[in-house]
Amino acid sequence: MDKTIVNKILITLGFLLAYRVLAYVPVPGVDTAVIKSFFDSNASNALGLFNMFSGNAVERLSVISLGIMPYITASIIMELLAATFPNLGNMKKERDGMQKYTQIIRYVTIVITLIQAVGVSIGLRSIGGGANGAIIIDMNLFIAISAISMLCGTMLLMWIGEQITQRGIGNGISLVVFGGIISGLPSAIFGTFNLVNTNQISWVVLLFIFAIILVTVLCIIYVELGERRIPVSYSRKVVMQNQDKRIMNYIPIKMNLSGVIPPIFASAVLMFPSTILQSSTNSIVLKIADYLNPNSYSYNILMFLFVMFFAYFYASIAFNPKDISENLKKQGGFIPGIRPGEGTMNFLTDVANKLTLWGAIYLGLIATLPWILVKASGVPFYFGGTAVLIVVQVAVDTMRKIEAQMYMNKYKTLSAVGL
Repeated sequence: MDKTIVNKILITLGFLLAYRVLAYVPVPGVDTAVIKSFFDSNASNALGLFNMFSGNAVERLSVISLGIMPYITASIIMELLAATFPNLGNMKKERDGMQKYTQIIRYVTIVITLIQAVGVSIGLRSIGGGANGAIIIDMNLFIAISAISMLCGTMLLMWIGEQITQRGIGNGISLVVFGGIISGLPSAIFGTFNLVNTNQISWVVLLFIFAIILVTVLCIIYVELGERRIPVSYSRKVVMQNQDKRIMNYIPIKMNLSGVIPPIFASAVLMFPSTILQSSTNSIVLKIADYLNPNSYSYNILMFLFVMFFAYFYASIAFNPKDISENLKKQGGFIPGIRPGEGTMNFLTDVANKLTLWGAIYLGLIATLPWILVKASGVPFYFGGTAVLIVVQVAVDTMRKIEAQMYMNKYKTLSAVGL
């Protein structure tokens, strides 16, 4: 393997290691034993899901307890605003504008982080016994310390994600989420086998769970590698001018254009209100929180709908038929049997919409169907399709990025020796 690729992989692993170390640095002034006991009793609801995405940092009340979710929430808000306001959308297309757009996301992240940090700090008063619950110092002082600590932790995670994207193998934010989920895999495996050893579930049920996971992983890999290739022809003049260059003779359109973003966005949208509602003592509010419990059918129906919505929303951003048709026309390219310009744009839009429909249904089913199957079997083990979807998608995407960089280095080597 090329030395450059090895260095990028080592840099990525180093930053992920730093992320895992931060998960063990608690916010000063709390009784971590009380918090861990509380999260152990709430492992099956939204708090347990939030804890899983943070790599068990929440149950330790680490400085990165809020994880990367405030940044993801800020990105959702900005994407919605960019789709609503043309000026903000055009800002993303310019190099200097993109930097300003990214800076705005960071500012929004700071605001969301501070709001969530204060909410979590106040909610800790209702955990455990005593007047201040799990808090062992002055309440006002703790709110200030926890807000600053969690803000610094979230900013560090943002920086780690950006460094992995720029200096590592790429896909930084997704790899941070990936690292948090994977960190809980050994304990989940150990817990499952412990259920078998204590006869709470049988080996037959364990094999059934394994079969569900295996089929889910294979389906994800199959769909993620699937694409529709639209043939493209070029005029004779363009071909003659580029005899020494490789011209792509097709437009690849993935079945899942939105990638791993929809389940992450959907989880962030559903976990944010659920986490806030859990700290309330009002009976009506708690009833609403029960409807947003990941083990409820209402939560999974909402998850399916939100995943489909974000799949369509993000696909419209990731794939722009108008720009592709205009670029083809400028380069002298055309799709056989399709009129250049508006005809090409309409054709690409129709193909992308059909693929996005099946891709959105696939994402929704993967995020919810494994839970329904396990729920129907009566197994006391939570299997999250969203977690598996994120892990497999990020792993496949990362492997493709590494492969692409290896090919790029080979081409540079061939160019350097004159071949």
